[in-house]
Amino acid sequence: MSLPDIALSRRAHDRIAGRRVDADWLQNAWADPATRVLPVAGTRLRVEDGRVGWVSPAQAPEGTRVLLGERDSVVHFAVLAAPELAETGTFVPIRAALPSLGEDGELVVHAVGLAEWHWAYRHCPRCGHRLTPAQEGHVLQCPGCGREQFPRTDPAVIMVVVHGQGQQERCLLGRQPSWPPGRYSTLAGFVELGESLEHAVRREVDEETGVRVGRVDYVGSQPWPLPSSLMLGFVAHAESTEIAVDGEEIEDARWFTRDQMRAEAEAGRLLLPSGISISRTLIEGWYGAPLPGTW
Repeated sequence: MSLPDIALSRRAHDRIAGRRVDADWLQNAWADPATRVLPVAGTRLRVEDGRVGWVSPAQAPEGTRVLLGERDSVVHFAVLAAPELAETGTFVPIRAALPSLGEDGELVVHAVGLAEWHWAYRHCPRCGHRLTPAQEGHVLQCPGCGREQFPRTDPAVIMVVVHGQGQQERCLLGRQPSWPPGRYSTLAGFVELGESLEHAVRREVDEETGVRVGRVDYVGSQPWPLPSSLMLGFVAHAESTEIAVDGEEIEDARWFTRDQMRAEAEAGRLLLPSGISISRTLIEGWYGAPLPGTW
């Protein structure tokens, strides 16, 4: 299985975590007009002319400043502003902005992930006091009990299930009831407490389609800010082929040979995930080449 680059994992920025507590360096970086700042209204991004809108520090709105890091010798911040800022421009949810991320995908995902976390964790889970940001937005401190909160990431497995060999090898894709006709994707699900990644792959495939999986091979990972997941990609080797969908999460599931997948995608009967999703990467990695059509 050949695998192209995984979107949102191609151009990782240097997070320079040590600078989050360096007040003099932060002041100088914020005063530099070359510094780039991403305004986030609540959890929404501003998109202008098909691109995510970065500004200079002088143009940044009021809000919680967070240090994203450095890339190509340029410092990047985000400002977590009040949701009302979205009323002053074209701000959209991250899902609607995905096609506009371009080479800034990792930086934007970092910013939105922090924005989602700040929005969800406003009070101390131990004593209820209002939390205050520290370390340039990467820690939330409780003034009551002193407990510190750190950003959470929810691990989720996503897998291309395969069976057979050579020209007879097939790939299993499923669809949710809410999707339009023809839309299919890889199977996925969250890792439960006390569960290994490999067992999560086997459990999710079995629960959603009734297919039993044996060997599980790790491929790669991708941050996914909807809202705060880490997608861990796998190739799952099926030991059975009979399908019995659960009817709730998965409405239908089908086996595709490579010829069938190409023919149905070209005819528009099969709609595959967008290129920014690791799902597309897994499917095309199995297929061995780019495929036509997208959601």
